This record gives sequence, C-alpha cells and structure tokens, in this order.
Amino acid sequence: MATHWLEKNVPSSWLEAARNGDLAELRRRRTPEQYRAWYPAFADSGLVVPSWPTKYGGLGVSEEVAQVVNEVTSAVGLVRLNVIGLGLAGPTLLSLGSEEQRERFLLPLVRNDEIWCQLFSEPGAGSDLASLATRASREGDCWVLNGQKVWSSFAHEARFGLTLARTNPRLPKHKGITFFITDLNAPGVTVRPLRKMSGDSEFNEVFLDDVQVPDSNRVGDVGDGWRVALQTLSHERTMLSGAGSGMRDRTSGRSIERVLQLALAGAGQADSPWMEPGVRQRLATLWIEETVLRLTNLRASQARQRGEQAGAEGSIKKLFQSEHNQRLQECALDLLGARALAWHEDDNDAGRVVFGFLRSRGDTIAGGTSEIQRNVLGERILGLPKDPYDLRDVPWNELPR
Repeated sequence: MATHWLEKNVPSSWLEAARNGDLAELRRRRTPEQYRAWYPAFADSGLVVPSWPTKYGGLGVSEEVAQVVNEVTSAVGLVRLNVIGLGLAGPTLLSLGSEEQRERFLLPLVRNDEIWCQLFSEPGAGSDLASLATRASREGDCWVLNGQKVWSSFAHEARFGLTLARTNPRLPKHKGITFFITDLNAPGVTVRPLRKMSGDSEFNEVFLDDVQVPDSNRVGDVGDGWRVALQTLSHERTMLSGAGSGMRDRTSGRSIERVLQLALAGAGQADSPWMEPGVRQRLATLWIEETVLRLTNLRASQARQRGEQAGAEGSIKKLFQSEHNQRLQECALDLLGARALAWHEDDNDAGRVVFGFLRSRGDTIAGGTSEIQRNVLGERILGLPKDPYDLRDVPWNELPR
C-alpha cells in the first residue's frame, strides 16, 4: 500500500534521485520550500505516523507494520518534519493528554502546520532537571509563567512548547512541578537563537515573562509534572536512538549505508580505503552496532504496541546510539581524507560529512548526557545504590544554591 501511494503521489523526479542515492541531486530537485508545501499530502496519507490511531492522523497499524512503512518511505527520502512534535509531544499526549488536547493538537502537529519544541532545560537545571526554577502561579483559569529555558531545539520556528514549571516550591524538587503546553506566540515569550560550532542555530534560549497559559493546556495533575516529564524524556531517548526509531536521519549525520558508499567509492583501486583490512573491520563493527540498535528499537516498539509504558531501557538505546553515531561520523570524516579539511564550495557531500561530524559532538549531551544515562541504568536496571548525597526529600526552596 505504501509503495503504491508513493508511486502515485510523490513527484517522479524526487523518487528517481532518492532511489539513485544521489542526495545532492535530490536537494536540487526538491527544495525545502517545495517539500514543506507538499508535506501535508504525506501527512494526510497516514504514512507519517502509521501506528497512531486514524482519528489522530495515523493508520492504526501495528508497530511491526509501521516499521516497514517507515523503511519504505525513508528509502525514497521522505524525512519527517516537526521532529519534536512527532517524537515527544505526540506520544506524550497520546498516553497522558486529555481527549480535548489530542483532538486540538495532534492533527496540525502531524501536518507540520504547528511546530513544537521542548522547554525543559534551564541555565541552572540541565542534567539535574528537577531543580528547575521556572515558576507557574495560578490565577483563575490560567497559570502565569516566569523563567528562562535554554537548549530549546526549533523554538525559533515553534508554535507550542512542552514546558515544565514549578507550582509548589515548598515541596521536594521532584514533587512540585507541573507540565504545560505553552503557546510561543503568547505575549511575554522571547526566543533567542544560539549559534553552534556547526554553524547553524537550531538551539535557542527562551524567556517567559508573565506568560499566561490556560489550565486546559495543563497535561496531568497539578504537581504531577515530573511523572509526565519522565514519559516525555523516555520518548526523547527513543527518538534519538537511531536505526529503527522512525525519526529523520538528517539530525544525526551520515547513515551506515552512506558511509559504506563513501568507502566503496573507487573500490578496486590501490589507494581505495576499501582495500584496507582495518577499514573494512571498522565498517563491519559499525554495521553490526547499527543492526543491534535497529532490532532493539523494534523490540521497544513492540512493547509499546502491547501497552507497556516506556521505562529505563530508553537510556540503554540513547546511550549506545549517541556514542555509536559519534564513531560513525568520525569514520565518515576519516574516509573523506584531506577533503574534510578543505573542500570546494560545490562539494556538497564533503560539507555535509563535516557538518554531520560536528553535529554528532552534541549527541552525548542532548537528551540527557551519557553520564546521566549511566546513572539511570545503574540505579534502575542494575539496582546500584543512589548517590549518598541525596537531597530529593528536601523542599525545593531550602536547597543550597
């Protein structure tokens, strides 16, 4: 069904370039503006989120079938837009949102009509997210938010943000937090892009000054925001966990298939990297790691299909994927050789390999640092004791700062 729809609805020139593996030619034939204009047709087909219920823009199929659909669409270059919306906001609302929230937000989210971001981290609350200081005070049917968020991907494009705010500072830090949906077009919201070493400005800092949020945009009970946030963070780790996760590849640099193509270029020539046994062994190891990730994500998808809640196993996938992707992008950079140091302005392939390498440096930070993931695994899976300097039972307003 998916293949038939693609042949009928995707411009043939796009399909031809994608199937030839010529990404540079695909970018010439399909500009970002053209893709965004065409994208609602992709969304309306149900192929963007095939496992979601049909009333929310999906096809209602099993995770196994959805995985096949994702592989078919990805093979022809159909990346999924609104990555935070699809990967974090949608799954959170499906599992813990109200029916009114699902009906209001999910269809525009799938169609990329309303872009989403995440307003969790703060300048003083990154790895220790539960120490966040953004405040929310109740005023009638609204909440008034004040504070600062940072590292908010796509906030400069977003309409809505998943927001954590402290509603009771007299409770311990994990218990006085509430989860909101914030309209970034509301008065009092200021978004400032942050430039990264890769040259782009995907990250942002966001200031909230007396921003009003209706109580109908609260997800979960008052003070129960940490439980909701854990679900969102687990979905984030799944989203960032690479092969088989169903999200767009372009956030992570070169795929293993593209790295293999780079190595095979000029195969048979004496100076080809493919002729080096060490290179072949390195590529084989990366391919095995990618396969393990894909199968692990498939098992996780099947567990969600059975109704099991996402848990600490998301940290396994996120930890392994972030370090695997850094090794993968380093390999691509090494295969590029001298072109990685200086390349002609028309050499788009070299530029994107270097960009992917620089972009991957943040993989072990974004979505929870590798150190935090190891803490989660140690405590929740291996049963190791917590840090003896534990302040989780101390009221937030009494914590040392």
